[in-house]
Order: sequence, then C-alpha cells, then structure tokens
Amino acid sequence: METLSENPHKNNVHKILAHSYTVYFVLLLVGVGLDIIFKVKIFADSVMVPVGLFFLILSTALIIWAQKSGNELTKVAEKRAEHFYRGPYRYTRIPTHCGLLLLILGFGIVTNSFFVILSMIVAFLISKFLFVDKYHKILEEKYGTAYQEYKKLVKF
Repeated sequence: METLSENPHKNNVHKILAHSYTVYFVLLLVGVGLDIIFKVKIFADSVMVPVGLFFLILSTALIIWAQKSGNELTKVAEKRAEHFYRGPYRYTRIPTHCGLLLLILGFGIVTNSFFVILSMIVAFLISKFLFVDKYHKILEEKYGTAYQEYKKLVKF
C-alpha cells in the first residue's frame, strides 16, 4: 500500500480535483438560486427535455468510465504514455470535467434554466484555468516523460 511519504503528489492531485469539483457544485447552487429568483427561461416549451436527459445519461456514463479507467492506472508499476491513453482519456485529459460539464448542461436543459447553464460555463472555465493546469503540472512531475508523451497524444 502506498503511503503519503512514498507519493507526495497523491494528496495534491486529489486536493486540486476536490477544489475543482467544489467550484462546479457551488456555481450550480448559485445558478439554481439565480434561476429561482429571476426565472429566466431558454426554451418556450419542453421539447428539449429529451436532449437534456440524454446529456444526463451520457455524462454519468462518461464520469463512471473515467473513474474506472483512472483506477486501472494505479495497478501499473512503471507508467508509460499508453497507460494514460485508455478509456475516455484517449479523447481528453479531463474526462471527469467534461462529464461534469455535460451533467450540469443536461440538468440546465431539463430544468430550462439559463443561470444553471451559464454557471456551468463559468465553472468549467474556472476549473480549466485555475485547477486543471496545476493538476497537469503535478502529473508531469510525478510521471515525467510518460505523461509528457501522453499530453502530446491528447491535446485537450
């Protein structure tokens, strides 16, 4: 079993991700609150609800897939670029963030909430520019060349 002294980056990565996910949650609550107060709607009728439900299902599957794929990485002793390049990590280095984006978008569409969708965009941008870059730097320090090669393969 890995201890913190053996892996000083582990706590930092999880701390950064926790802060990033907290931004999504807090801004979702802000969006819901603003929607309750101002009741700004996007769609005239409920024709978009199936689209929102599709995003809710897709995002849930993406988040679960990303978590499962990420957990498989811990089973590999010596990491190489191809170990990072699995599951949804083939398409994006931040699949859980993309899943959260789609999850809140789907919720905003289902509830026909302008402010929820706006909060989702703001949360994604804050996470991307404040937390994700730090997350990638820690992973580069931790995994070195293997992670740098992976970043060349997957740009977003």
